[in-house]
Amino acid sequence: MANEAGKRAWESVGALARRIAGREVAAPVGSVEREALAALLVDGARRDQMHARALDAWVRGAPRLGGGTAVPRRLPSSVRFFTDRHDLLKHLDREARRKADGRPRVVLIHGPEGIGTSALAVHWGSAHAGRFPDGQLYMDLRGASAVGTLDQGTVLRSLLQQLGFADEEIPPAVEDRADLYRTTVADRRLLVVLDHARSAAQVQPLLTSTPGVFTIVVARRPLSGLDAVPVAVGPLAHQDARALLGRIAGKEALTAAGAELPRVLTRCAGSPFALRAAAVRLTEPPRPDQEPVVSHHGPATDPADDPTTEPAVDAVRNAAEDAYQELAAGAARLYRLLALRPWPAIGAASAAAIAAIGEPEAEALLTELADRRLLETTAAGRYRFRPSVRRHAETAAAQEDGIGACSAAVSRGVAWALRFAVRADRAVLPQRWHLGPLYAQLEPGPYAGPGEALAALGDELGQILEAVRAAEEFEDRDSVVQLCEALWSVQLKAGRHDELLPALRSGTRAADADAGTRTGTGTDIVSAEAFRMAGRMHTQLALALLEVRRYEEAESELLAAACAEERAGHLRGRATAVETLGLLRLRQWRFQDAHERFDEADALLAAIGEDGEGAADVPRARALLERHRGRALRGLGRWADSQERLERALRFFRDSAEAYNTARTLTDLAELHLDAGDPTAARPPVDEAISLLRDERAAFHLTHLEALRRRCEAG
Repeated sequence: MANEAGKRAWESVGALARRIAGREVAAPVGSVEREALAALLVDGARRDQMHARALDAWVRGAPRLGGGTAVPRRLPSSVRFFTDRHDLLKHLDREARRKADGRPRVVLIHGPEGIGTSALAVHWGSAHAGRFPDGQLYMDLRGASAVGTLDQGTVLRSLLQQLGFADEEIPPAVEDRADLYRTTVADRRLLVVLDHARSAAQVQPLLTSTPGVFTIVVARRPLSGLDAVPVAVGPLAHQDARALLGRIAGKEALTAAGAELPRVLTRCAGSPFALRAAAVRLTEPPRPDQEPVVSHHGPATDPADDPTTEPAVDAVRNAAEDAYQELAAGAARLYRLLALRPWPAIGAASAAAIAAIGEPEAEALLTELADRRLLETTAAGRYRFRPSVRRHAETAAAQEDGIGACSAAVSRGVAWALRFAVRADRAVLPQRWHLGPLYAQLEPGPYAGPGEALAALGDELGQILEAVRAAEEFEDRDSVVQLCEALWSVQLKAGRHDELLPALRSGTRAADADAGTRTGTGTDIVSAEAFRMAGRMHTQLALALLEVRRYEEAESELLAAACAEERAGHLRGRATAVETLGLLRLRQWRFQDAHERFDEADALLAAIGEDGEGAADVPRARALLERHRGRALRGLGRWADSQERLERALRFFRDSAEAYNTARTLTDLAELHLDAGDPTAARPPVDEAISLLRDERAAFHLTHLEALRRRCEAG
């Protein structure tokens, strides 16, 4: 269901169920209803030879999952210098070797930030890779920003990707992802490391009793309700701390530190993170020409202000403060301004915008901050803060920059994300109609093609989603809705609906508030524009809800969209909302209702005059509706009417040289001919669709077409 072929198979089996039952059959929800549907299909096949042939053909042609066979080695690299922790490593050894008895093999490593909990898990896993011939999975549950928490659907999608499943093979619904994950690991010998867990509820669905799977959970504190062997990590002993510092910095640096060394060790408080940060300062040659940091406020944080703070967390803050005091003014300013939001993947372009500096300067300063361990480097080569370090920088910004400068920096970050997203979205889907004013001002981004633009949007998606949250907090409703509109191509082409849902909900809140604020202002144009954007936001949210199979919520959003578009007097937007409701009905196998909705949408489009808004898009929109009506009529068993509609759509897409929609319509026609028992008529559209899609990276659609070709050849 996450790819074109899967959705086609879903509709096809719905049409088959209707023919076998002789009535409308509701699309199943959940495993119990799927079992009931299977029983209905098999019983029909036993009673009727024609139904048996149709079911056999569907089963043979249905898409198969090809992933799940990878041997992942996803652990981050272990640290070069690892000191002490021998007793803690023995706890992991014992649980990993424990005789299988039906209980999950689970260890919970916990300790304060910077104390080395993650390093312990990764070090043990790296040293025992041979125990897990089927691979090692790693998941950072805090997500890209280092302060949030990933939702369950996102975590499961990432784990399935690590196991070798393509995005198009991963089920949209969370419960189906969990089933697929457990089924895939059931006979594996795997290590699973779940880092930075926040709660037992976050971890529990990812646990399995499979004997060969060993799960290491890493958290800042014990997790109530999690049945796991606890492994508490504390500060390094003084001699071990000194040994680690000596290994990293070298004996010469320790000797040169002289009388300062005891103070350094005290401030590090046995924290490996703080010791590594201190080693950078101890080994750095003096730079007399360095511009000093501009600070008149003293330390940005004072641990004495918070008597509940753990010593190890104090050590992280001490390390941040010591490194901060060594920074030149430009690096210190960038450090402070970047911390004002939990930006998840900071690159040179976004950093330059936030600090209002040049991109080369931003790149150099980011490298310096990372070298001083004030920023972490992500796997994709971007940057982010540790939570305690970000709090230090944020406090410094409040003290040294003031509210006005801080607000301006965040607004610049939001504006950069918006302009980037709009330009990339325009490059991915140049033909679609837009509402946000920036679409009329900005040209498409400088990308080689739509695929490159879509990849760029995916790379910056975390920054864009954080910009939505920031804009909503700043009550910048215009930026919220335009950012959400710019996510349309990601939503349509890349999925990731579960990630987008929170932002899309923000978009509907902002648009509804805007429409409510502007109603009654006496400015009809402003009010109409606000209602129009509200309609767009509700439609976008509904499409995401449709893909994750929250059908009741999707229907509610579509009704709200249609109402808003009607109040705006916007026929094109209202037609889109009604069309999408028809697509929902197709997904639910309510084929008659779907056909009526498509007729309704077409009537709305037909009412748009030649000079009306959106008139240029009407022919293409009506061609898409012809295709949708053909699909609904096929579900109803009205094959001749279906063929007529599909052939009309095909003529338009051929004439307009839209390869992908031409291939989709040809596939519809081929399936229709096969339903009608005419494989000879099905073969030409199959061959043409295959030739069109070879350059479209539509692997699953091509696999589906190859299966249709085999059905044609079998007669």
